[in-house]
Amino acid sequence: MSTASRPIGVFDSGVGGLSVLRALRAELPHERFVYVADSGNAPYGERDDDHVTTRSHAIADYLLAQHQIKALVVACNTATAAAIKTLRAAYPSIPLVGIEPALKPAAAASQTKTVGVMATRGTLQSEKFQALLASLHGQATFVLQPCDGLAIAIERNDATKTEALCAEYTRAMGLFGLNPDAMDTLVLGCTHYPFVEAVLRRSIGNQVALLEGGAPVARHTRRLLDAAGLLAAATTEPVAPTQFLTTGEIEDLRSAAARWLQLDTSVGALAI
Repeated sequence: MSTASRPIGVFDSGVGGLSVLRALRAELPHERFVYVADSGNAPYGERDDDHVTTRSHAIADYLLAQHQIKALVVACNTATAAAIKTLRAAYPSIPLVGIEPALKPAAAASQTKTVGVMATRGTLQSEKFQALLASLHGQATFVLQPCDGLAIAIERNDATKTEALCAEYTRAMGLFGLNPDAMDTLVLGCTHYPFVEAVLRRSIGNQVALLEGGAPVARHTRRLLDAAGLLAAATTEPVAPTQFLTTGEIEDLRSAAARWLQLDTSVGALAI
């Protein structure tokens, strides 16, 4: 197998990274993907950095050894914040793409210069996030909201809990809208959150811009693969289906892929 025809590995603490996979599949239609949901060890956002880093390396090792991936996408804000530096040091031979909350484009786009940020506690407390926040000092006011329990409620497709937590956290943040000092932009700093946009809209209205990281990650992945000569060749042959693996409940990932990606797919159990 040529290097360019090898798959791209994608992983998240659970099903949230499917929002990134959706963008990757749209941007790179000729590529093959292997997606790992580490649901058996979630939620990352409420675990310490050592736990997240250990799991990130275990998954990367597995994807390289068993699937010979040509690139790795860390489709999790918390894992990116905790482990991207050590992952890049450990695997210098492959393109490695992380994701971070879209603070910079939010600051540039906001008219009121007040931006809301919803993310896991682990992401908001990370050195990487704090450095990003400091780099934007004076460009906007950021209202930070840790959203304990929201990712796992989305993971479990618990509509009642998800609705309640979205309402609770957006209410705690303050005023949304186009008035001066209101938040006219909301950054979704966890890959799970784009899947509940409709629920969030019921609390924040339709005028507020929502920013998430899937599309920028997909474009950056394309640029890195192109620069390395690793883009899969365009072909009229069907691309091999995405392979889905989980350390948690198989049905959770299978139903999430059907619900959010419209994919009827089998899911493999993973014990690492």
